Amino acid sequence: MVSKRQDKQDTDATALTFRGGWLMAFIPVLVFLVFCVLYFVVLNAFDMVALAMGAFVALMIGAVFARNYSRFWESVMRGIGSPTSVAIIVILFVVGMFSQLIKVTNVSGGFVWLANLVGVNGNTFTLFVFISVCVVSMSTGSSIGTMFTAFPIFYPAGVLLGSDPVFLAGAIISGAIFGDNLAPISDTTIISSSTQRFRRKEGVADISGVVSSRARYALAAAVLCAIGFFAFGGSGGPAQGGQVDPSTANPLGLVMLIPVAIMLVLAFTTRDIFKAITGGLVAGIITGLLTGLLKPNDIIGAKDGAPTGFLFDGVNSMVGTVALVIGVFGIMGVLNAAGVLSRVIDALVNSRLARSPRGAELAIGGGITITTMLFGGVNSAAMLTFGPVADEIGARINIHPYRRANVMDCFAMGIGAVVPVLSAYLFIGSILTHGYDSAPTLSTFTLFGGTLYPLVLTAVMIFAVLTGWGRRFEGADGSVSRVPATEAELAQSTAP
Repeated sequence: MVSKRQDKQDTDATALTFRGGWLMAFIPVLVFLVFCVLYFVVLNAFDMVALAMGAFVALMIGAVFARNYSRFWESVMRGIGSPTSVAIIVILFVVGMFSQLIKVTNVSGGFVWLANLVGVNGNTFTLFVFISVCVVSMSTGSSIGTMFTAFPIFYPAGVLLGSDPVFLAGAIISGAIFGDNLAPISDTTIISSSTQRFRRKEGVADISGVVSSRARYALAAAVLCAIGFFAFGGSGGPAQGGQVDPSTANPLGLVMLIPVAIMLVLAFTTRDIFKAITGGLVAGIITGLLTGLLKPNDIIGAKDGAPTGFLFDGVNSMVGTVALVIGVFGIMGVLNAAGVLSRVIDALVNSRLARSPRGAELAIGGGITITTMLFGGVNSAAMLTFGPVADEIGARINIHPYRRANVMDCFAMGIGAVVPVLSAYLFIGSILTHGYDSAPTLSTFTLFGGTLYPLVLTAVMIFAVLTGWGRRFEGADGSVSRVPATEAELAQSTAP
């Protein structure tokens, strides 16, 4: 017999119930995780469209267990159509164009030319690669894209020049993750910011405020990693006859750092990602055309009836990520309608751990670390899923949205992203070390020891949480405060 409470839930326009109880709402999540493991671990296929397909299949399977089939899909549509989802999708398409501009103008080739000019080798080259990849990843906002670009250029060259293969590959992965962690145009930065809402004013955490406050943690970890890569990155001197392929070196690529700098300055000064990307694109196109790095048909064109150009490629490159965002937000819509997230939030918030700012941040850090591991190191999907939970946990202790976004993002970029048996980063890195006569193929377990940035960043964030370093609270009208706002300030900020 159906209880009155159950009957009331079934007649509620927003409630979603499942045969077998509320835990059955996790079926889409579990099916999606199976697809993550299947593609990343079993098939060694790293494709966002495939993951998005997994999310949609997971939704179709989950719908079978819903008591009201139509209400299930209504919940999916509400999740996909949320303001956060729409904002992330639009931003991703825009930043994709700028990211592709940087790739096609060969910034990496400029760094290879610089290394040849200076004559670095061994541990110095490993350090140089780490710094160079950090800059490239910051410029493109794409960690995986940077890895695919940087490995063919730097890995075989560095081994020839005497770099330790493990730490050289680790430097490339670390630099790629650093850029993704700190770049204002990366999908993870956008997601971590967009999922954290102000409580004393309207809106979500602005990207420039998040990035500027995140820099202390990311740069502290990067400096420690740089010391480590310099200390351990050499293998005893250059290899016999080692030399870099001159075709990969092009000094003009460094000129494209000008539009990158313009984009970054605009992002921090205007706090408007659309103005920043527009300014960077205009400056980049002008710089590329003037230097010959770009031709008009590199911007927009067609070949054999198919569209070409970096503008098209930039949007096209984001289709898989956007499809994944849509699928994950659909799953989030189901969890929200079924009351699952509110149960998780209440359990965490009402626990002893989350009754203090330190405890709340430990809950956020631990929760996102586990979620990232379950999602195979795919930080964006993990933060899309856990972001609303982190938002509620931190907001109830009055932690500022910037700090909530940073704790979540930095832990998501930490050790949970590089677990050898699950990490997409390490699987991709291992694959990208294949096929070189002069350089060894590395396993994911070997790579783990040389990928310093996620490990050091985790240690930095644990220190920051335990000591309160950088912790800020939300004051009146969303201001940044070192102490929680007083009752009078909060009353004033919410007064009509």
